[in-house]
Amino acid sequence: MSGGDPHALESRLISAGVERLALLGKHAETLMAGYACDEVPLEGLSTTALNRLLAARILWRPDEQSGVKLAPKVRELIAEMLADETRRHVNADVAETLELVRTLVQSYREARDAGEYWRQEQQLLRLRQEVDDLNGRFADAIDSLWRRLNSDFGFVSRLGDKIRENERAQKQIVRLLDGLELIDFNELIELVGSDGALRKLLVSGLQQQLTHHYTSLREVQRRLIELMARFRQQQSRSRLVAGMVGFLREHPNFVPGNYAMRSEVPELINRAAPIMPAGAVALDHDADARLAAELLHRLPRPASRPQPVTAAGAAELPEDTQVAARQQALKEDVEGFYLAVVDHDGEGLSALEYLQGSDLEWDEEIWLFQVIAEYQGLPRSEQRAFRLRQVETQASPLNHLYLIHDVQLQLALPA
Repeated sequence: MSGGDPHALESRLISAGVERLALLGKHAETLMAGYACDEVPLEGLSTTALNRLLAARILWRPDEQSGVKLAPKVRELIAEMLADETRRHVNADVAETLELVRTLVQSYREARDAGEYWRQEQQLLRLRQEVDDLNGRFADAIDSLWRRLNSDFGFVSRLGDKIRENERAQKQIVRLLDGLELIDFNELIELVGSDGALRKLLVSGLQQQLTHHYTSLREVQRRLIELMARFRQQQSRSRLVAGMVGFLREHPNFVPGNYAMRSEVPELINRAAPIMPAGAVALDHDADARLAAELLHRLPRPASRPQPVTAAGAAELPEDTQVAARQQALKEDVEGFYLAVVDHDGEGLSALEYLQGSDLEWDEEIWLFQVIAEYQGLPRSEQRAFRLRQVETQASPLNHLYLIHDVQLQLALPA
């Protein structure tokens, strides 16, 4: 490249490219006929035009006995432009591109060190083109997979063809992922060194593009799995319907029986789990509440009932269990107070009066605190069954502190 005029070389490349593109446009109809068929029809081509197309490597003849065919690269170019999924190739040759990138980076650094700024710009331009081509091949391959999901995979009617198409797409995804894994950014960082232009091109920009490709491939895999699961569901339903249609054809007089009225249901139909209905007492109805209380009192007492723990008896237990025993005894006594409120049939009951009348040995303050805590610990639905009123006075006109002297508890009967 350094031995001749760079501008003259670039001009010759442009002229040759324009001539070959003009050949493609001039003979577009004949070339598309060759794309659709096995061979290119020669009726509309003169000998001069045929020789020019062969020299430009647009057409080629495999041997003397066979006809003229489209060059493979031209066929791939047409398939890419038409997005013809039956002929597009999901391919991204990363290894060759990376080797070329390493060579171009070395040439770029040599030109930079030698002060050959024009050659340096040319090498940087070629690097950009190679990176763009690499990203473009990945993008085209992923786009081809998406189109295949919405065409070949989406409209295959047989399960075997669907599975084979799915395996083919999965293998192509694996090949693309293997190609992406070949790009080692640690190597690229070491290769570009401190050059800002190379770092922006081969590290930050390429990494952003690869992240987008990884995300797209994950979406393709998710879509593949979703379509396969949906197809299996449709396949199972269609097989059920087809089986039923075949059975009705063999038994035209078949009438489904009323299985709900049978005492012995066939095992094929009897698939539902038995229903265990849940029942509960309606405490918001006065009649049910009274009936529940009467049934509770009529329950037979156990033959051997453990001796309840009282406040005095808790002190005789070992020291490590005294606190738990006293708390359990206090809780049981408060539960007895609540049962007494239920037995009063809607009449309010004072907590301190019950404490003094039952000869319980709890401190009044602890007793009131446990009665209030027991009420607050009830579920909302059970709290509505009681009405708790606190007998309290204001400690001082200078603050809003109230002292609780007693608690009135009443069963809330429905109106």
